[in-house]
Amino acid sequence: QVQLVESGGGLVQAGGSLRLSCVGSGSIFSISSMGWFRQAPGKQRELVAQISRVGSSNYADSVKGRFTISRDNAKNMVYLQMNSLKPEDTAVYYCNFRPSYSGSWSNYWGQGTQVTVSS
Repeated sequence: QVQLVESGGGLVQAGGSLRLSCVGSGSIFSISSMGWFRQAPGKQRELVAQISRVGSSNYADSVKGRFTISRDNAKNMVYLQMNSLKPEDTAVYYCNFRPSYSGSWSNYWGQGTQVTVSS
């Protein structure tokens, strides 16, 4: 059974920073890309950042230059450093994984961590 646990969210003023963390159980992470998603009220969940097994990363245009994704394979951890936060970044943030043998993100979702950015 795979489990994902996100943490690090909170309330921050616009322009501030937060660092999100996600820890996962199971050995599958070593063969997976990792990603951070977010879902704002009334909106679909969207992928904001992803990182490959070897550390190459991609970002949604809306967060490029402000967010940085990183991972620690030894600890089954993935992080999202969020700088210059904007009110539109307010959402519940989730991590997920995509095994190298699959073209899809997993169906495993944690409880997420709430990020609220005040103006």
